[in-house]
Amino acid sequence: LEEGVGLALIDRTARPIRPTAAGERLLGYARRILALQREAESALGDPAGLALVRIGIPEDLVNGAMARVFGDFAKHHREIQLDVTAGLSRDLTARYRAGELDIVITKETAASPDCRASFPEAMAWFESMDATGEWPNPVPLIAFPPGGLYRESMFERIEQEQLRWYIAFSGNSLHNVLIAVEAGLGLSLLPRSAAAGYRVRRYARLHGEPPMVVSIYSWENSGLIAELVGRMGDVLRERCVAGG
Repeated sequence: LEEGVGLALIDRTARPIRPTAAGERLLGYARRILALQREAESALGDPAGLALVRIGIPEDLVNGAMARVFGDFAKHHREIQLDVTAGLSRDLTARYRAGELDIVITKETAASPDCRASFPEAMAWFESMDATGEWPNPVPLIAFPPGGLYRESMFERIEQEQLRWYIAFSGNSLHNVLIAVEAGLGLSLLPRSAAAGYRVRRYARLHGEPPMVVSIYSWENSGLIAELVGRMGDVLRERCVAGG
């Protein structure tokens, strides 16, 4: 050390020997280095959060039951850190296929062969509970932003009915869309299970809407990841059964 810093660090003439002024200064750094070493050893000795599992899920599926699954899993498996992202199904699917997510739940018209499980999601058209009479033509629609799965399905069905339409309100969340329906701003195509708790009702003229599919995908199918995927699937199954 003395050769490295070019200074005497120990007064060898003293009895007992003691550090020089430069040596005392170096001792402060040495103690901090040793403290950091102990801190690093302690951190690496605790396995909490060393493994990262990235999950993508549509915004309307982040409910209490799903959150409890994540919380309970994190509590019992401290070595795993869950990183959950909510978003649009198509964006989440693209990120999963690109390897940016480890588990993804997506809504689609048909499940891909590599899905771990899939469940039908009953759909229906909704209007405000206070709506009276028929809607005008063109029909005001309440939709998600471009890229949302329900948005394109709405347009297809309205055009099949040979009706004209326009976007009266565009919302980034399911809650915002349902609030707009409640307010009577227009019609919207939504999962039946999502309407609970809102002052909306099914629009009788547009019935017989085919279900969407809620699918869960995972790159791994064993160990703790399989356990987590299974519990997420249980929540989806209960939700889809209740919504049917």
